[in-house]
Amino acid sequence: MDRLTAVRVFVEVADRGSLTQTAEHLEMSAAMVSRYLAAVEDWFEARLLHRTTRKVSLTDAGLAALPACRQMLDIAEEARHIAAERSREPAGVLRVTTSSSFADAQLTAALIDFQQHYPQVEIVLSVGDKPTDLVAERVDLAVRITNTLDPTMITRPLARCRSMLCASPDYLQRHGLPLTADDLRQHRCIAHAFGIGKQYRLTRSGETITVPVNWSFHTNETAVLRRAVLSGAGIGMLPTYYLGDDLRAGRLVHLLPDHEPDVLGIHAIYLSRRHQPLALRLLVDFLAARFAGEPAPWDLALNVQTQA
Repeated sequence: MDRLTAVRVFVEVADRGSLTQTAEHLEMSAAMVSRYLAAVEDWFEARLLHRTTRKVSLTDAGLAALPACRQMLDIAEEARHIAAERSREPAGVLRVTTSSSFADAQLTAALIDFQQHYPQVEIVLSVGDKPTDLVAERVDLAVRITNTLDPTMITRPLARCRSMLCASPDYLQRHGLPLTADDLRQHRCIAHAFGIGKQYRLTRSGETITVPVNWSFHTNETAVLRRAVLSGAGIGMLPTYYLGDDLRAGRLVHLLPDHEPDVLGIHAIYLSRRHQPLALRLLVDFLAARFAGEPAPWDLALNVQTQA
C-alpha cells in the first residue's frame, strides 16, 4: 500500500478528528481510510489513534509521529514542485545584491554568463557593503562576504575570500618595504570602516599574531580602499578576487606573502528553500559551480598559496 497516501490519510484524520470527514475530503470510502490507517500504524509499529464510535483522537505515539508526517508530506510536495519546474524554461525577475567590489570583479560577469544559458531571466543587481533586509527590499539573493551569518536565513557557501596586504610601488619607494609584520607599525595604513579596529590580524605558519597599526585613511567601500592604495596613500588589506590585474601589471605589490589575513566565507543568502523560483535555484547552483574549488578560481590564477 502507498505509504505516502497512508501518511496523508493519517494527517487528515488527525486534523479533522473524523474518519468520515476524511473519507469525504479525500474522496475515499470509509473502509479504504481504515485500511490506510492500519497500514501507517503497521509501518510505525505503534497505535497512533484512539477510535470510538463518536470520536477519533491521537495516542501519545500519534502525537509524537504527527510532526514528522507533516514534514514528510511537505518534502514530497516540494519534490513534486521541483520536478514540475524543471520541465519549464526559467523566467522572471531575480533581484540580487552584493558588494560593489565583488560585483565589479566577479559577480557581474557570472550573472551575464548565466543569462546566456537562461535568456528569459531578468536580473536586477544592486550593490553595497551594508547588510540587506531581504524581505523589506524584495531581494531574492544576497551574495555576502562574512563569517557572521544570520541563523534565520538560508545560506550556501560559494567560495573562500582571501586577502593580501598591498601597496603601490610609489608608496614603497617613498616609505620602504616592510620586511616583518612588526614593521607595519611604522607605515601609513588604510582601513575599511567595517574592519577589525586599529590592528592587523595575520597568520604565519599556523600562528596568529595581531599587529597594532596607524590608520591614515578610512573608507566604507572596498573599491575606494583599492583606489587609495593604488594612489600611494598607504598599505591596505584587499581581497584577492579584486587584485589580479593590479598585481600582474605591477600596479600593486604583495607584502609579507608568508602572513595571511583572516579568511572569510562567500555565501549565497536567501529566505527559504521551499517553493524557490526555478531561476533562483538554478542561479545558486550556477554560482556554486563557477566559484567552486579550494583555492578559489581567482586565487588559482594568482597562484595563491593557501595555509592549512
